[in-house]
Amino acid sequence: MNYKQIQPPDYLKSYVRYFWVLESSDTKTFRPIADGCPGLIFQPSEKGTFYDQAGKQLPAIVLYGQTIRHREIHIRGNFSAMGLSFYPNALKSVFRFDADELTDTCADLREVSKKQDLYLLDQLMSANSASHQIEYLSAYLLAQISKSNPHQDRPMQYALSQMIKSEGSVSLKELQQKLIITERSFERKFKHYVGISPKLFSRICRFQASLNQLRTNRFGKLSDIAFDNGYADQSHFIRVFKEFSGSVPDRYRKQSNELIGNSPDWL
Repeated sequence: MNYKQIQPPDYLKSYVRYFWVLESSDTKTFRPIADGCPGLIFQPSEKGTFYDQAGKQLPAIVLYGQTIRHREIHIRGNFSAMGLSFYPNALKSVFRFDADELTDTCADLREVSKKQDLYLLDQLMSANSASHQIEYLSAYLLAQISKSNPHQDRPMQYALSQMIKSEGSVSLKELQQKLIITERSFERKFKHYVGISPKLFSRICRFQASLNQLRTNRFGKLSDIAFDNGYADQSHFIRVFKEFSGSVPDRYRKQSNELIGNSPDWL
């Protein structure tokens, strides 16, 4: 198995966290994990096929939103795939639609590209290397950004940055008051901007902080992770961990071989 991450060009660094490329000769199961970020996957059918847990074949190029429920994607045969991880607000900033339209689901990007007279799939299929695929995809995203003329919702961007910086521990009530906005308006605008409610995004930030602590072995026992990240007790931490990852911490730690940012367990 060969996996690598590639930094985006400078003009995309406000929207794209990184590109990734993956090649393998093994049949794999892809288990999405909530990380607060949408993304994109390109998987040409002649180089492997993605199926969801119901056995339905997924499109060759998929744009997905926030992941909040455990699910499985299966890959059969030898495969080669590439994709990218966006920043949390990229669906709104780049594609100009409300991010909650894709929460826990995905869209066939071929339809989006055809509407824009950009035949992205044809370009990606004709590329003779991953670097060329990334060039085509970067050009497509730049065209989307130019057409949409994105503007940052400064209040929502501030709230988002504070949640990330505090790893989900910032007071949402205090954020709401600082932004001089009602609770209902705050939740509605944040859902459009990020795809999920402020409370759920904060919970995912906290989960990600605990997951990072688990991965890097910075703990003596599980209760240390629970208390370090503001969970009431170890049982609470385990329940939340299973909710967002589909596995309990001990099992995840023993069996996972993480590769890709949002959703990366290949078992």
